[in-house]
Amino acid sequence: MSHSLKRWCYLTHRWLGIALCLLFAMWFASGMVMMYVGYPKLTVQERLQHLPALSDLGEQGEQGALAALLSPQQLLARAGWQQPVQELRLARLRGGQPVYLLTPAAEATASASRRKPGTVVLDARTALLLPQADAEVALASAAAWAGDAQGLHYLGQLQEDAFTHSRALDAHRPLHRVALEDGNWLYISARSGEVVRDASRSERLWNYAGAWIHWLYPLRGGALDRYWSDIVNWLSILGMAGAITGTVVGVLRWRFRHPYRSGRRTPYPGLLMRWHHVCGLLFAAITLSWVFSGLMSMNPWRVFTSPAAQVEGSALHGSALGGLEGSATPMQLLQAAGPGTRELRWTMVLGQPVVMAYGIQPKPLLLDAQARPYAVDAAALYAAIAGLLPAPLERIDVLARYDFYYYARAAHSMTGGSNKPLPIWRAVFADAQHTWVHIDPHTGAVLSSLDSHRRASRWLFALLHSWDWLPLLERRPLWDAWLI
Repeated sequence: MSHSLKRWCYLTHRWLGIALCLLFAMWFASGMVMMYVGYPKLTVQERLQHLPALSDLGEQGEQGALAALLSPQQLLARAGWQQPVQELRLARLRGGQPVYLLTPAAEATASASRRKPGTVVLDARTALLLPQADAEVALASAAAWAGDAQGLHYLGQLQEDAFTHSRALDAHRPLHRVALEDGNWLYISARSGEVVRDASRSERLWNYAGAWIHWLYPLRGGALDRYWSDIVNWLSILGMAGAITGTVVGVLRWRFRHPYRSGRRTPYPGLLMRWHHVCGLLFAAITLSWVFSGLMSMNPWRVFTSPAAQVEGSALHGSALGGLEGSATPMQLLQAAGPGTRELRWTMVLGQPVVMAYGIQPKPLLLDAQARPYAVDAAALYAAIAGLLPAPLERIDVLARYDFYYYARAAHSMTGGSNKPLPIWRAVFADAQHTWVHIDPHTGAVLSSLDSHRRASRWLFALLHSWDWLPLLERRPLWDAWLI
């Protein structure tokens, strides 16, 4: 290597180290906080546990309250709804009052807990279109969530704050914020009146030392918001440059054959510089892979965005919601589902209407439109899977346990909190992107899809950055010790 090139390596490493050392110390420390306290979120199970039970409407012999709930057929007729409907949800969302969330076919989404723009909120007893939730509704929803109306404090309406940067909340903005007596904050959708995020006092305090600062969220929501992703990307690239030049300098200064006059392999007489030289070489690969995988978490310049064809969920669901003539009423469905039912969801499975009854667990009880127990026809589901993509279906594997690409993380972690049922089916297609589609045989729903781009992200981000590897995840605190 020429003298001038060596000098540039020295200078680059020195000044990048000076400029970025505090940033990297913060990234290391905040990453360790994130191992135990994640960014606030509302998990599927938390949402179901705090929803008031629909069956409680009929407590103390007040069966009229349940009988007053409209069936989907009655609801659509009274509302004068003419467009195709993909899905209906019935739950006590606005201050504990029962409402239907109607998802038009064009606005359908694979995530049952996420509402897209265009979802319509209707009173479950009158079919009236409900206006946006105001402060009074927000306080009532918070009281229903907490089970107690005492000690609530309305904190106002906002578009976004330090704990609601998630794009998953865009469909619910603006948000109402309510403080509970125990210091927890609830965020209530102004569109539907449902609680969409909770943030405990502990989560909020630790997040200032964790995810909030780790993701450089102080730059979000202000003048630098549009440049946030570029800033994170380029800081990561500069960090990689610092690690690479430091490695080159470290190797150049190390005497592999003949020690220096001091008898050491390193030329530095001071303890700190020797420590930096030796540890820099020992941990160079780890540091570089960590900074690189952090960059990959941002999907920089859409490197993991795939040209693969979109999975056609209609192959499993069939047409828009229909066949509801003469279907069971909510009261009949709740009687069949049993006490503690939090939510009823009407959807299509293999071309026929099915009601999914959710209790406090994410796995629903399936009923047909006449309130009889329903089970997905495995043979029909198997045959329908071939229509998910315009490519040959190679095979369908049955996963009875988690593997490298389908696994669950702790609820507080970045990729945790979603429902990951077992067993599932993995459909492997012979398209150019080698797409895999995960299907829940219990509900007939598409859970996720992974093509070659997303599998690359699994390796380059999730594995290298947080060591999402089952032999470690299943043997904590081995995972903790290794990551720290």
